[in-house]
Amino acid sequence: MDIEADLVVRDGDQVVLAEKLFPVAELAHALVGWLHRPDAERGDFVFDSMSCAEPGVVRMVESAEGWRVGSVFAPDAWTSPVSWDALAAQVGRFVAAVREDVAEIGVRPGLIPGL
Repeated sequence: MDIEADLVVRDGDQVVLAEKLFPVAELAHALVGWLHRPDAERGDFVFDSMSCAEPGVVRMVESAEGWRVGSVFAPDAWTSPVSWDALAAQVGRFVAAVREDVAEIGVRPGLIPGL
């Protein structure tokens, strides 16, 4: 799944993460698997990829205030907390966009399971 694109995670005007040539198809695939886990087993999301030097380039962590998105590359930069429903909706939009873009370049969309 070596399909790459620029990835930017923003919270309003604040850029939390900006990576060029990021393995977005692999990230989308991992996020679908994470979302499909039962609530009691889901836990935090830590993206672990062979393309990245260390786990956590993208991470989603639950706090008392809600879910936050951040990266090990910028340990003090986090999005504002959001509800699970808001996070899941944003992740769903990201996955759908990657699936669509993958299909447009002629790769079977099943590479990234649907939500």
